[in-house]
Amino acid sequence: IMPGYTHMQRAQPITFSHHLLAYMEMFKRDIERLKDSLKRVNVLVLGSFFKQKTSYDIDRMYVASLLDFKEVSLNSIDGVSDRDFIIEFLSLASLIMMHLSRFSEEVVLWSTQEFNFVELSDQYSTGSSIMPQKKNPDSVELIRGKTGRVYGNLFALLTTMKGLPLAYNKDMQEDKEPLFDTVDTLKGCLKVFIGLLGTIRVNEKKMEEAVKFGYLNATDLADYLVKKGIPFRTAHDIVGKLVAYAITKNVSLEELNISEFRNFCQLIDEDVYEFLDLKNILKRRKTIGAARWEEDV
Repeated sequence: IMPGYTHMQRAQPITFSHHLLAYMEMFKRDIERLKDSLKRVNVLVLGSFFKQKTSYDIDRMYVASLLDFKEVSLNSIDGVSDRDFIIEFLSLASLIMMHLSRFSEEVVLWSTQEFNFVELSDQYSTGSSIMPQKKNPDSVELIRGKTGRVYGNLFALLTTMKGLPLAYNKDMQEDKEPLFDTVDTLKGCLKVFIGLLGTIRVNEKKMEEAVKFGYLNATDLADYLVKKGIPFRTAHDIVGKLVAYAITKNVSLEELNISEFRNFCQLIDEDVYEFLDLKNILKRRKTIGAARWEEDV
């Protein structure tokens, strides 16, 4: 169990697995987009010649079948001047790098002493050249940094192509460097990140401690009052006052006694403590896509 965040403020309890699976959904979409892009890459342009189609009597469909292309380009001018398929790949690579960068940023935060949620393996971190106590998450910082490099490759080719008349222009030879560099960068970042995830150590105790401070079960207390027949707007106001009171006492909501609860709302009963239990909060999340807690996990 760990805190879920909005605005980088602790919001509600979730599970670490649920947080990781959010990135799985992002990478699933990345895979789907890459697969979809193949049909726009796997087009034979051989035979387009320079601008007019070649006068040699060739069978382009037969050549395509021999070379395992699914289709042939239908316009010779477009065939020699199109770089959309590279730009599309660079766009998809930029999306993947953005997802890796967001994930990397969270690993950077989680590995700080302020969070201490995870510890990186020495294989994927470095010491400081000056401060001997430091353990820096350089691997994910570099992935985060190389995201800008991939973005730059995308915008470089977009800028190259934006003013070119049809058909071929020598400027187009500038497509190779951003494409090959992006492929190498992306493959390298994925290799490093996969290795890092396989060696990362999770501080479960620290995560659970973080959930206990910050009144992450406040929304569920409001839900509890709604189940008692109180409109949510009123319940929200009551819980806000309860949280403010608990802050003055430096205690969590579940540490308040029943009489203190009833000073704010007479409908609160002893069952409130079971309702506010973190695991019970997660067990009540029944909808598809919610963070749930299963005892046998």
